[in-house]
Amino acid sequence: MLLADDHALVRRGVRLILDSEPDLTVVAEAGDGAEAVELARAEAPDLAVLDIAMPRLTGLQAARELSRLLPRTRILMLTMYDNEQYFFEALRAGACGYVLKSVADRDLVEACRAAMRDEPFIYPGAVNALIRNFLDRAADGDADLPARTRTITDREEEILKLVAEGHTSQQIADLLFISPKTVERHRANLLQKLGLRDRLELTRYAIRSGLIEP
Repeated sequence: MLLADDHALVRRGVRLILDSEPDLTVVAEAGDGAEAVELARAEAPDLAVLDIAMPRLTGLQAARELSRLLPRTRILMLTMYDNEQYFFEALRAGACGYVLKSVADRDLVEACRAAMRDEPFIYPGAVNALIRNFLDRAADGDADLPARTRTITDREEEILKLVAEGHTSQQIADLLFISPKTVERHRANLLQKLGLRDRLELTRYAIRSGLIEP
């Protein structure tokens, strides 16, 4: 499996948990979401365990990319956030499980084995969120409809995160293999869509949205 977290101490602790199990093997470690995608493409792991808050690409962004590139790779989110928004975003991104770091020593191994059986793993608090979400949508008459379209596209979200992290248009273009003009066009679209004026306001929006940590 692939393990991605931007904190080396966390990776070390999680790896100790996983490597102690005879049926689980960590074959690669990544320090950010973009590196996770690169390593997954090279290693084609059966399972990717991704932190949500990471530089360059978040775990959610990396999960969406992995779901597109490697649909046979199962994805687990390992996070400190007991947050319904992140939980539903993880499901939409293709994750089959959501594990809280606070109880990783108890839940992570079980979640990995469930993923390898193609079974979902959901921590207890999220079950209530799922039921509540279904009932709310059923009351609105759209329980069978897909999730509503997001305000910004996945590519715009990637660029928003990189802009907020302080990367220049040229650096973003190099990271995403697009032209600087394309970056500037996406940035202008972001400002217009979100009703913002400059990089500072984009950064504040990225912090509020959980794309980067304050």
